[in-house]
Amino acid sequence: MTRTDAFIVLGATGHIGSVVARTLLRDGHQIVAVVHDEAKAAGLKSLGAEIAIVDLGDTQALRATLRRGRRAFLLNPPAPVTTDTNAGETRTATSIAEAVGGAGLEKVVVESTYGAQPGDAIGDLSVLWNFERAVGAAAVPAAINRGAYYYTNLDMLPDEARQGSITTMFPAQLKIPMVAPADLGLAAARRLASPLDDVGIRYVEGPEAYSFGEVAAAFAEILGHAVTVRTIERSEWEASFMKAGFSERAAHAYARMTEVSLAGFDMPENPIRGTINLRDYISTLVKEKSAG
Repeated sequence: MTRTDAFIVLGATGHIGSVVARTLLRDGHQIVAVVHDEAKAAGLKSLGAEIAIVDLGDTQALRATLRRGRRAFLLNPPAPVTTDTNAGETRTATSIAEAVGGAGLEKVVVESTYGAQPGDAIGDLSVLWNFERAVGAAAVPAAINRGAYYYTNLDMLPDEARQGSITTMFPAQLKIPMVAPADLGLAAARRLASPLDDVGIRYVEGPEAYSFGEVAAAFAEILGHAVTVRTIERSEWEASFMKAGFSERAAHAYARMTEVSLAGFDMPENPIRGTINLRDYISTLVKEKSAG
């Protein structure tokens, strides 16, 4: 298959990848949208994207798809929480990195996370640390965007907030870097289209850090009644995850990830800052949940 100037976008129908894809299309670039479900890509196809249905675990098929373009946005998708998430995400990360090797790309952008570090069964922190290094071993110029705590982690809270409280594993007044996936998508699209010397690790977060006390206050303002915060004790974390449908191994990994994160959040001096603030995100979230 002849290589084009297209940008390859993994996870092109997800929260981040869809923004990467639409931003590049808006700016006049050709893209190949790599998706698992063609039906969800109808909107991108109508905007001019080529659609590639690829199992990210099929290294050869993915490498063939990457050879259709010159640059690629690499996102390792989350594994279902009902499974062994660490094992599943490690398999897809390994496959993606191996596909990059030999694909002839001139540059990639890797979506990673604040707090990425080596470790055993600490969820995204270790999986994406290893992903960064595996892609780096492919000897392709790589821009790595480490994203802060996703606002989308708050998406399950509106129903609780309507009842007057929200639960979290974080101390109510602890400020942590947070970010909207849309801002992560914009940052990734810009680095994907930037010069070849724009490589290395950058951190991406929202306009400011927020606490779960401020999350509760935003819900209270929007819903028109008081919302309190209940912090779940460490001894209850794994049981809480399992009650929410997580497998035992996934619950352990997510609890360990939370524990390690609380030991010290990355606070970079010069992050890329998005523009979507917490209140605006929660306002939109509440409206969408009400309409749904």
